[in-house]
Amino acid sequence: MTDDQLDLVDWNYFEKSRAELGPGFIRILNYFREDGIKSLAQIETAMHEANAAALVLPAHTLKGEARMFGAGKLAEVAETIEATARSCVETHRFPDELVPDVVRLRKLFDSTVDLFDKATNPLLTRTRSQGAFGRKSAANNQSFGRI
Repeated sequence: MTDDQLDLVDWNYFEKSRAELGPGFIRILNYFREDGIKSLAQIETAMHEANAAALVLPAHTLKGEARMFGAGKLAEVAETIEATARSCVETHRFPDELVPDVVRLRKLFDSTVDLFDKATNPLLTRTRSQGAFGRKSAANNQSFGRI
């Protein structure tokens, strides 16, 4: 895990949420993934359609859900999008300056979800062995004694 990835999630907060939510944690984490995908799509659509008002709610939703799991970097970018969009709605302009933040939001979301998956799915953290059982290796395929 790189230093950048370590900074994406407050793991103490993540584990606290896991303990508080108990058996429902994985289900709620899956809701975060599903809602996040929808929110990202709505944000990207709003950017393409130059609709500042349509940026506010999905950014607000993503911000809150990210904070619930300790995904601070994701929440910060979503908050920037939300606050800027709110201001632009009031001043009747579109926040073109948010394009880099929206691009970054997608990358942060994907990286954060990957980290959550690794933290909650033990199958993703296992390393593959070199000589997997039942698989032929290159050495097994060599024909000895043939020229």
